[in-house]
Amino acid sequence: MKSAGLSPRQLAARVGVSGKTVERWIADAELIPHARNREDACTALGVDEEMLWPKAVKDRIKTGGDREIIHSYPYRSSCPSTVWGELVHGAKEKLFFAGYTNYFLWLDQPAFVSTLRQKLDSGCQVRFLLGDPDGEVTRNREAVEDVALTVSTRIRITLEHLGKLGAHEGLEARFSAPDDAANHVSLSVFRFDNEALVTPHLARLVGHDSPLLHLRRHAPGGMFDRFTEHAEELWSRGIRQ
Repeated sequence: MKSAGLSPRQLAARVGVSGKTVERWIADAELIPHARNREDACTALGVDEEMLWPKAVKDRIKTGGDREIIHSYPYRSSCPSTVWGELVHGAKEKLFFAGYTNYFLWLDQPAFVSTLRQKLDSGCQVRFLLGDPDGEVTRNREAVEDVALTVSTRIRITLEHLGKLGAHEGLEARFSAPDDAANHVSLSVFRFDNEALVTPHLARLVGHDSPLLHLRRHAPGGMFDRFTEHAEELWSRGIRQ
């Protein structure tokens, strides 16, 4: 405050709090003001937040498993299509689409068939785990969603697009086993080498209205491994197409 030429009362006026509040900030190093007040105080004093409240900055730094969460979205549809595109194009070894229908990918990504063909030709493994369009879980999910574009129709659209890719050594599609279908429909996992997008499906909501996590593998046994191992287990029991 001395460097900025401000008294506690003057700083309080700049921030919009009482003089006693500023005095408490000065007296108690463990007291961390509200984020907006910290921002206004730093602006008034011309210093970085780390200088005044290093603990607040440290608390925002991700540690442990949190470091694997790159971003979270309240809705899958709020994740920009460019994020999906960059992850697909950036993958060199593994592309694993373990959504129940994977239908939206063909709409969301321009020339997706061509992109996948290029990935396959470059040696990338491409796998699709789908729900059985004639399965009981699919029929039950259709009744729950009650939308015009049914789950089975969305799956068949994906199968149609996969047919356009033709046979390729690196391409494989499977239906999840009947006993796994309920677990599959409730959680979508999309893997791009060491990154993944994960959507836990909420109640009656269709996929694009459910939340999404963007993960990047940091260490063994983290969130990335937990979700991708789940998808691999379903894949291991899947029915080849």
